[in-house]
Amino acid sequence: MKFNKICVIGLGYIGLPTASMFAASGIKVVGVDVNQEIIRTLSAGGLHIHEPGLKTMVDQAFSSGNLSVSAQPEEADAFIIAVPTPFYGDKKADMRFVKSATESILPYLRKGNLVILESTSPPRTTNKLVKPILEKTGLVAGSDFLLCYSPERVLPGQILRELVENTRVIGGITSQSAEAGRDLYRLFVKGEIILTDTTTAEMVKLMENTCRDVNIAIANEFSRLADRFGVNVWEAIEIANLHPRVKILNPGPGVGGHCISVDPWFFVEAAPDLAQLIAMARKVNDEQPKFVVSLVERVMGTLSGKKIAALGLAYKPDVDDLRESPAIETIHLLEQAGAIVEAYEPYKPGGYLGIKTQVELDLLLANADLILILVGHAQFRELDVVHIKSISAVRTIVDTVNAAKPEWEYAGFKVYQLGNGHQ
Repeated sequence: MKFNKICVIGLGYIGLPTASMFAASGIKVVGVDVNQEIIRTLSAGGLHIHEPGLKTMVDQAFSSGNLSVSAQPEEADAFIIAVPTPFYGDKKADMRFVKSATESILPYLRKGNLVILESTSPPRTTNKLVKPILEKTGLVAGSDFLLCYSPERVLPGQILRELVENTRVIGGITSQSAEAGRDLYRLFVKGEIILTDTTTAEMVKLMENTCRDVNIAIANEFSRLADRFGVNVWEAIEIANLHPRVKILNPGPGVGGHCISVDPWFFVEAAPDLAQLIAMARKVNDEQPKFVVSLVERVMGTLSGKKIAALGLAYKPDVDDLRESPAIETIHLLEQAGAIVEAYEPYKPGGYLGIKTQVELDLLLANADLILILVGHAQFRELDVVHIKSISAVRTIVDTVNAAKPEWEYAGFKVYQLGNGHQ
């Protein structure tokens, strides 16, 4: 199938890099987002997300004339839906963005078009939600137009490389649909392309993230057990991983991000009677911030009025993505306990609504009673201990990500690690 123009709906962490990739491949692309601020920022030459190399690629895409942005779709040969799929407070999937994006295509859908859903979705979303909406046009999926599900499977911080190199899974409602999807992504994908049906493709994405969530849950549970039994979990994990068939992940303050902390709930919602281990893993990871707070309370005693400098708001190291971040949940719990918390997030200087932040680390540390490391950013692993001693009287650190080096203690700091029962 030949493509002259593509319409990408949703210009977030996946949609914008994907649109730019297609534009770099010589295809005309219109990127669509209902957020007018995103459209204004991109049109003015700015960027609303941080991702290495993305600014250069977006600038080149605009300069070439292949990329344009709009608040509404246009006629195209292919439509890609890459909008968020969050969940409600009761852990039920919120499919309003997918539904709205699909409906926005209706005036522009023509015979022979290809529609691809990339948004991570519960099983059967493509067949049970997207397909019926598109067929309101009177066109029949699989014969009049082609329909696929192809999940994004990339890591923030490495999105541009992994979009090209990772295996791409394409599930079609018909084999012809899947083949058309392959033709589209082959414009820039160098990795293997696997063709299957839509529901299998949906389940593959959920299985990948659920597996990681379960593995992190056991690591977090190990950190609690080590704390109780007087063991350093970081040492124990390092030793256990010497076994050729063991690979335990690292614990931390919880699990965040738009995928791993969200996707398992789609299984729990769809089959609560079967997804019991998955539900328990989610419970363990969601409660990990409470364990961090209990550690801080043991170190400081009462938290009322104590000044805590929280290092990091992102859900993982060296990205600006704050979605579902356990660091944010931990800060809220500390504040509920009476602590006065200020945070520093180098990748998101504007901070997060409801959390007081500093744009300069020195100002944050100057009057702190305790340093709480919540994210393993490279900047925090390389902090200048001598400099910190010169600007602040703080000498107590709670490290939830094993970021503090031995020289901290040599310099007179007392370091308390998550999951270190030796302390």
